[in-house]
Amino acid sequence: MTRSFGKCGLTQESDSTKKYHFQGNAFALQTSHKRRAVGTALCCCAMSVDPSVLRVKPQLSRLLAQRRRDIESAIAARRSEIERRIRSRKCFLQRLKGMAPVALSPYTGPWNFSENSDSDWWEEVVLKKFQPNDWLEKFRMSRDTFFSLCGKLEPRLARTNMSVLQGLPLEKRVAVALWRLATNVEYRTVGMLFGLGYSGVCQCVRDVCHAIVLLLKPLYLQLPGEQEMDASATVFNTHWGFPHCVGTVDCLHIPVVAPTDRGADWWNRSGWQSVVMQGVVNARGMFWDACAGFSGSTEDVTILLNSSLWSTATEGGLSPQPPRNFMGRPLKYVLLGDAAYPLQSWLLKCYPESPLLASCHRAFNYHLTRARSIIHDTFQRLKARWQCLYRGSDCPMDVLPTVILACCVLHNVCETHGDTFLQEWLEEVSEPDGPQPNDTLPAYMDDPGAEEVRSLFCEYFQQVGRHPPQAGPPCSGATSPNSAETAAAVEMLALL
Repeated sequence: MTRSFGKCGLTQESDSTKKYHFQGNAFALQTSHKRRAVGTALCCCAMSVDPSVLRVKPQLSRLLAQRRRDIESAIAARRSEIERRIRSRKCFLQRLKGMAPVALSPYTGPWNFSENSDSDWWEEVVLKKFQPNDWLEKFRMSRDTFFSLCGKLEPRLARTNMSVLQGLPLEKRVAVALWRLATNVEYRTVGMLFGLGYSGVCQCVRDVCHAIVLLLKPLYLQLPGEQEMDASATVFNTHWGFPHCVGTVDCLHIPVVAPTDRGADWWNRSGWQSVVMQGVVNARGMFWDACAGFSGSTEDVTILLNSSLWSTATEGGLSPQPPRNFMGRPLKYVLLGDAAYPLQSWLLKCYPESPLLASCHRAFNYHLTRARSIIHDTFQRLKARWQCLYRGSDCPMDVLPTVILACCVLHNVCETHGDTFLQEWLEEVSEPDGPQPNDTLPAYMDDPGAEEVRSLFCEYFQQVGRHPPQAGPPCSGATSPNSAETAAAVEMLALL
C-alpha cells in the first residue's frame, strides 16, 4: 500500500511492503551465495580429476564429432534416396496420367499405333536412375542378370522383320516382355508405359519368349548329367532324409481366360479354367524338365504318359550307368510323385493312408511327403516371381505354352545368378484363385514290380530310424550349416 504526496508524485511504502522487499532481497542474496558455492565445488572437483581422464577427453570429443558427422551423412543419403524415389514415382505417375484416357476408352479393334513414341521413361528413368532394388522389383532380376540375358538372346532377337519393331533396341524389347511376365498387366498398359502400340507389345512378348525357349532352355533347363544327379541325390538325402532321389514331379494348373470353342475342356476338377504344366525340380528347387499346354481337364497321368519324361525314364535315362548302389544292390535313381501318378520302379508315391498302415510305411510316407514339399515351394516362387502364371492370363492360347516354359527357364536363370527373391512377392500370391486339383490314380495302374523298390526304401527307413534334419529347403542355394557334404553337393549343382 502506498500514499501519494502532492503533485511531485512521491510515494511512501507501507510497513508490509517494506518487509516483502526485504525478504526478496535476502532470498536473492542467499541464491547468489549458493551458486557461488556450487561453482567453487565444481572447480575443486575439476582440479581433483585424474589426469588420465583429461587425456582421454580429446579422443572422446573426436569420436563424438565423427559419430555426429556419420549420422548427418546417413541422414543426408537417406533424404537423397527418398527424393530420388519421389522423382521416379512422379515420372511414373505422369506416364499413368497420359495412359488413363486411352485405358478408359472402349476398345474398338486391333491396335497398331505408335503415336505415343515418347519413351523417355525407359531411356531417362530406367536406364539412368533405376537402383538395384528397382530392377529387382520391376524386372524380377538384377541389372547384371538383365543385360546378361539380353546378350544371350541377341543372336535370335537381332533378326526381326516386323515393321512395328524396327529401330526398337533389343534391351527395350526384353524389358517389355519381362514387365508383362512379371506383372500380367494389360498389353495396352505396358504399351503406353514403354511408348509402344498394342501389336508391338504382343510381338515383343512372343519373340522374347520364343528366343528364351530356343536359346536358353538347352542351357538352363535340361536333363541333369551324372555328376549333377549324384549331387542332387546327396542334397535330397542330407536335407530331406530321402536317399537315392534326383527330383520330384508334379503338375501345376495355371488360370487362363479360355476361348469359347472347346470351353468345357479347360475346366479342371476344382471348377475353374486352367492350362496344365508338368515340372520336375531338383533338390535346389530348379526345374530340369517341364512341359506345358494341356487343357485343365487333362489328368496328371495322361500328361506324364505323353511327355518326354516318361520315355526317358522308361529307357533308363534318369540314372548313371552302371546304377549306384543302394542297400547293397545296384538301383536306379528315383523320382517322387503323388497319388495322381502310377507307381513305377523309378517313380515312388506314398502308401494309401489307413489306420492299419505299418510303422515302416508311415515312416516312408513321412519322408516322401517332406521331400516333395520342395516342388510346392518352387511352384509358389515361380508364380510369385512371374505373376502372369498366377492371375488369369489373357495370352493367346497358341503362345501360352511357350510363355510358361520361358517363365520356368527365367526362374532357373534368376536362381543360378543368385538374384534375390523378395518374400513380399509370396504375399501377393498367398490367396489363390482356386485350389489345385488333386487326382488319385487307381492302384491297378501301378507297376507290380515297383513294390519291391518301395519296400526297399521302407527297409532303409526302418534301419535308419531317424527323422530328417530340420534344415530349411535348399532353395536359392541355401545349405544346411551342419553338413559339409550338403554344402559341397549344392556348390557342385550351382557349378553344373
